Amino acid sequence: MKVKEIFDRPIGRPINGVIKAEQFDSESVWQELDEYVVTKELDIHLRKFFEAYLNAIDNARDPDVASRVGVWVSGFFGSGKSHFIKILSYLLANREVSKDGKTRKAMEFFDSKLQDPMLAADINRAVRSSVDVILFNIDSKASNTEGRDVILRVFLKVFNERLGYCGDHPHIAHMERYLAQKGKLQAFQDALSADFGIDWLLERDAYQFHSDALAASLSKVLGDEIKDADSWLDRFEKDFSLSVESFAKWVKEYLDSKGPDHRIVFLVDEIGQFIGQDTHLMLNLQTITENLGTVCQGRAWIVVTSQEDMDAVLGDLRASKTNDFSKIQGRFRTRLSLSGANADEVIQIRLLTKNEPASKALQAVYEQKADILKNQLSFKNVGMTLKPYASKENFAAVYPFAPYQFQLVQKIFESSRKYGATGLHLAKGERSMLDAFQTGALDVATDEIGVLVPLYRFYPAIESFLEGVVRRAIESVKSNPSLEAFDEQVLKTLFLIRYVDEITGNVDNLVTLFIDEIDADRLKIRNRIEASLQRLEKETLVNRNGEDYFFLTNEERDISREIKDVDLSSGEETRLLGELVFDEVLGSLRKYRYPLNSRDFGIARLCDLHPYGARSEGDLAVSIITPLSDEYGAFNDARCITQSTMDDGQVVIRLDDDKALAREIRTYLQTDKYIKRKHDGSVPPTTVKILRERADENRERRERLKLLIDRLMREAKYCAAGQVRAPASGSAGAAVEDALGYLVQNTFPKLGFLKHPSKNPQAEIRAVLSAPMDEGLGLENSGTANADALKEVLNYVALMGSKSHKVVLYDLIEDRFGRRPYGWNEWEAVLLVARLVMMGELSLVSDGTTLTPDAIYSAVDGPNKWRRVTVLKRQTVDRASLQKARAIAKDVFQQIAPDGEDALTAHVRAALSGWDRSLNSWRPLAETRSYPGSAAIADALGVIAKALAIQDSFQFLGHFIEYKDDFLDLADSVAELQNFYDAQKPTWDKLRKARQGFDLNRYELVKDDDAAAGLKRIEEILAAESPYGMIKDAETLISRVGEINNRLIQSRRDHAITLIDGHIAKVKAELEAVGASPQLRNQCLHPVQSIRRSVETEGSIAHIYQQQAAARDAADEAFSVIEKAARQPALVPANGGEAPAGQQPAEPQVQKPPAKKRRIVQPMRLAGASYLETREDVDAFLDKLRRELEDAISNNERVEIR
Repeated sequence: MKVKEIFDRPIGRPINGVIKAEQFDSESVWQELDEYVVTKELDIHLRKFFEAYLNAIDNARDPDVASRVGVWVSGFFGSGKSHFIKILSYLLANREVSKDGKTRKAMEFFDSKLQDPMLAADINRAVRSSVDVILFNIDSKASNTEGRDVILRVFLKVFNERLGYCGDHPHIAHMERYLAQKGKLQAFQDALSADFGIDWLLERDAYQFHSDALAASLSKVLGDEIKDADSWLDRFEKDFSLSVESFAKWVKEYLDSKGPDHRIVFLVDEIGQFIGQDTHLMLNLQTITENLGTVCQGRAWIVVTSQEDMDAVLGDLRASKTNDFSKIQGRFRTRLSLSGANADEVIQIRLLTKNEPASKALQAVYEQKADILKNQLSFKNVGMTLKPYASKENFAAVYPFAPYQFQLVQKIFESSRKYGATGLHLAKGERSMLDAFQTGALDVATDEIGVLVPLYRFYPAIESFLEGVVRRAIESVKSNPSLEAFDEQVLKTLFLIRYVDEITGNVDNLVTLFIDEIDADRLKIRNRIEASLQRLEKETLVNRNGEDYFFLTNEERDISREIKDVDLSSGEETRLLGELVFDEVLGSLRKYRYPLNSRDFGIARLCDLHPYGARSEGDLAVSIITPLSDEYGAFNDARCITQSTMDDGQVVIRLDDDKALAREIRTYLQTDKYIKRKHDGSVPPTTVKILRERADENRERRERLKLLIDRLMREAKYCAAGQVRAPASGSAGAAVEDALGYLVQNTFPKLGFLKHPSKNPQAEIRAVLSAPMDEGLGLENSGTANADALKEVLNYVALMGSKSHKVVLYDLIEDRFGRRPYGWNEWEAVLLVARLVMMGELSLVSDGTTLTPDAIYSAVDGPNKWRRVTVLKRQTVDRASLQKARAIAKDVFQQIAPDGEDALTAHVRAALSGWDRSLNSWRPLAETRSYPGSAAIADALGVIAKALAIQDSFQFLGHFIEYKDDFLDLADSVAELQNFYDAQKPTWDKLRKARQGFDLNRYELVKDDDAAAGLKRIEEILAAESPYGMIKDAETLISRVGEINNRLIQSRRDHAITLIDGHIAKVKAELEAVGASPQLRNQCLHPVQSIRRSVETEGSIAHIYQQQAAARDAADEAFSVIEKAARQPALVPANGGEAPAGQQPAEPQVQKPPAKKRRIVQPMRLAGASYLETREDVDAFLDKLRRELEDAISNNERVEIR
């Protein structure tokens, strides 16, 4: 039986695989209705739609209905969106269609398709309602010149066309609408026909050519004359205004004219693709839907289709705009998403339904060949489950195809459109999966049962829609003499799966895709495919990435050729291998930590005998020998063993030979260099895309290389220290670490000296340094841990010291005991040094200072500090010198000193440090020169600082002994200073204060012999450098001089007060004489009396003299004030002598003027000379005095002689 004979319907019949919204011929409509398959998914969507639609009918008065008039139908390419809304249009209108003399309504076709009687009843009820259905493809209806309101204009256009109005000219349709409302439209058409012979319906699109006839006919039917027809038409078109509101109003007027229950449904195909990323169009659709729903009160519906669901469309729009699209989501409440999951069901029912004999025959074939078919349809490394035949019924239903092909072909269509391998038509749905499967079936229609359809037979279904660059690449096979016809089929297959992520082009998968009959020989097909791939790869028509092959376009082919021509230097492959081995597979292997002592060993890394990275100075070496090495063949077992003994031993790893390693390494490097060279910003976008794909492939290639090298490392031959080592099970890293452990164990003979490694060496170092010194515990003590290791360290330091070689802690830890033959852990070695320090065997010096135990850890707590620390063999003080130092310490500090070098050193240092603190606390006072001891303190601090600067105990105690006298003098000096500042300072301060008081009267005191002697002794004490023994005389001196001072002061004070009292008496007498007021009395007496009180407490004789003169001046000023007050007239009130109410009359300063004016005569000033030596001088003086006195008397003045 031939394949074409097994189908229930002719396989070659026209099936109209692509549904077009505007295709309404009877034969097409009949076939669409007759062959439409209601899958499970479509059953759900039909139910959801009609539930929403009927809900609007049943709840017409519900105001919420207005927001539920939108239906959004989404689905990927080929999912049947267009077919679905077209079937909806047939059902809603219950369209009547005829074929071969038969006439049926749309609903009649569905009686046998709907399994649920409730759904059938709902559809029947819906189609009985009064409705206008308008189905259109918006892209075909839109004009290229229309702007942001293009959607509105398309809606108006199809609405006008449905009403019989002009579709292309909305203002002409508006005129027709107006005439219809006036009942004049038919009269207008009749007038045009009768008067001008114009058929309006045929000629209205060319109305501009009939302007005069149009104007005349309008004038005739409307009764208004139109004089200038052209200007009237221009103005009419210009004044026509279109808005969403007006459109909704016109729709409502139409619905109202058809009755209150009439509805209209707009079914718009491919609205999503038409809108694209234009937010204005999306908002325009939102506004139309909202206004139609509100104005028409839920009687106007809009059903649209889109490649994406609404959330995806709105999400893309929101990503670049800030508008709020929440309203449109509310308008399209009903959302139907067609997944196409039942595409195979549609294809099987419409195309592959078998007749009864064929079905039985096919089931019998499956029963015989089920195991063979299962083996034939196997895949490798796929990202989805590609279905095999499930049963004999399934085999009969899908034959001559395989179940996986329904999934795969759908993915091929999607990916080809997504990645731009096909042109615009395929992207718009000009081809469908139904066409593709029909094409494949027709190719084998004349073959006998047993044949299967290989994947390449689906290629013709999309060939005519491919981009030219793709077709030329495939067609070039025919003209290439190096290629065969079979190569073209392989190339087509590789193209079909080129952009399908779920399947890779490895040979196993290609064999399955090429199965063309049930009993096909897979091995034979594999051999043919492998040979073909080699030819295609050689011609650069395909590219290889590991096990996978890829189709190449012409541009991709040119780039692949250029990549193959990239030159590589000799060391690039080795460097990449080293990077992959040491940095990727072995995880940046630079050090190895030996587990028994946690010692980190540096590693020298070699790849094919070339150092990789910076040459490590470590003690271990790992050498990888790969198939890329020129000497690979020479590295047999014996050579590997020999090599592993070189340079104190190393690990040699010889990888097995794998041809893929060299090929992949070379391809990776060539591709990487090519891409970096091309990334200069000047390449076209298509090239950028290809380079990006090559970069992605190279990343995958690098991952494969890592896996390949990891496997080769696990299977490699390992040699270490002259022995073959079986690789440890597990990872490559584990195998290398096992070999390195063996190498350490056998090339570090003194590693075992550290028998008891610490779990936390740093913590133990701190503990050792904080414990008491163990000077008496020698290395020969049987209980000493790691005694051999301690001896090694001590002997080495002693040896270097004997040769005057400086031992730096870093060199000791890293270079001496970190390398062969020791290999000790760094911190374990530091711990050994710390223990030797605390045993008194070693000393650590930093910056010229010997470190004390409490300072050591902070100086060695990081390897970066070890270079600043020097290790010395410690010198010890002999017993005699130690006892001598103890005796000196007893004399100096007046305390019994402890025994032991370190204990004694600590004791002396602590005592000196205490003195240092005391001296520094006294120094600021002494430096003011008001207190003694400045020089003594400076000398003492110098002695102490010099001693404390010596950190080594041996040198410190030697210095202490050598400068014994200095330290004894220091003790005496400190004792004197301490006694002064602790006990004598108050007396000293009293003496200084007394001296300051005596200085005020020194001039008078020195006239007294006893006082003069006392002042001299006080000055001697205060000026002495070491006055400590003289301070005992201070109290006596203060008392003796103080008594004399007080006596002199009292004598001068008494004399002054007597004089001042005389002045006060005179002022009082004058005040009494003139009858002075209390205010005047106070003004005159207060200054003199204040001076008298001051004299009573003044301790300075000089100041008493000054105040005595000041009192006389104050008395003179009082007399002047009295005289001035007497000369002033009494104040008379302005009201005639009476004081204002509430005030006392003004009291005069004086009641009567003084008897006479006062004149002071000072004879000394009249003398004119210091001495009177002759009678003539006496006579002259007396004459002057007489004249002065007589002049005062003549002027009625009183004379006061001074």
